[in-house]
Amino acid sequence: MAAAARFFIRGAPLKLPVSGVGTGAQSSFEATLLKLSPNSNSRTTTQRRHAAHFTFQPDAVPTQYGPTQKMNLFQSVTSALDNTLASDPTAVIFGEDVAFGGVFRCTVGLRDKYGKDRVFNTPLCEQGIVGFGIGAAVAGATAIAEIQFADYIYPAFDQIVNEAAKYRYRSGNLFDCGNLTIRAPWGCVGHGSLYHSQSPEAFFAHCPGIKVVIPRSPVQAKGLLLACIADQNPCIFFEPKILYRAAVEQVPVEPYTIPLSQAEILQEGSDVTLVAWGTQIHVMREVANMAQEKLGVSCELIDLQTILPWDTETVCKSVVKTGRLLISHEAPITGGFAAEISSTVQEECFLNLEAPIKDDQLLNPCQGPTSGSPGLHHLSFSSSFIQSVERGQEKTLC
Repeated sequence: MAAAARFFIRGAPLKLPVSGVGTGAQSSFEATLLKLSPNSNSRTTTQRRHAAHFTFQPDAVPTQYGPTQKMNLFQSVTSALDNTLASDPTAVIFGEDVAFGGVFRCTVGLRDKYGKDRVFNTPLCEQGIVGFGIGAAVAGATAIAEIQFADYIYPAFDQIVNEAAKYRYRSGNLFDCGNLTIRAPWGCVGHGSLYHSQSPEAFFAHCPGIKVVIPRSPVQAKGLLLACIADQNPCIFFEPKILYRAAVEQVPVEPYTIPLSQAEILQEGSDVTLVAWGTQIHVMREVANMAQEKLGVSCELIDLQTILPWDTETVCKSVVKTGRLLISHEAPITGGFAAEISSTVQEECFLNLEAPIKDDQLLNPCQGPTSGSPGLHHLSFSSSFIQSVERGQEKTLC
């Protein structure tokens, strides 16, 4: 993380250890090596498992939305769905195993409260789930579909990009499926490996007609999800699965919305702009703090929140002020959404840039599937930031 913050700081002689990233995974990996070694101490105890590569930092308790209650992220999603079912008699929730609460418990108790006709299971067919949701939304229902993991959304790709996204356009606005919201657990979880750790937001960012949203916290999750459900365009709502239980905040009980396509400046700064979304916001918070403490570098941290359409104005205004930009995400670098941000900023802010824009992909610098090995996770974290320093330490725009 220190390396990422140092990327745009020219000539800083201090070499910082990479701390706070993958340290738990490293200790597990080292414990395994000790266990396998014939010379290891037989008294070595079982190591505690650390899946997270960050420390969640809750936002200030919101006061503008009424009474709050302590919730983790999956409970805030449940609360949003509960509010929707209570206020909208046309709302239906469906997907694989949602009737008994879903694999992450986001719909727990809703079938018992609202009935099996409004919260129900579907066959294991993502294409069918989204296709059904499109039809329900066209018929006037508020359709909320769950894809069990974002990694499994690809069979529904044709339904999303060729049907849902284009329904209004191809009918000349006579029909639309704007009442469709697709939820999916998203991102790395530490033990999800190649089929449960993907971040596919960039695939959908290429498609006009849909909105793509990723929250960073329970408060944001509820407000943004309700905004997606209320929006008159089909929305994909990716939920960082590693935060389902790790992120806990005081969340308003009553329904509220947070505007889509509006980035949020979480920390103001003057030397470098950090842009991220979802889980990576918490990694970049630590980067910003370390940069300030160790290097005296002032970082401006921006949570993009909505990937499509994204808030170009907020990001560009920040880069004009700082002159430097670091973008971090979990998806592979090639074709990642950071490339779109980089291209836009390069075009709009070229004369204000003091150094090349850096796209830093945390989990997978080798461009392969996410590893299931905690040791390899640690190596990926470290090497990503070390390489950033090596490549960017001397680069400046003259």
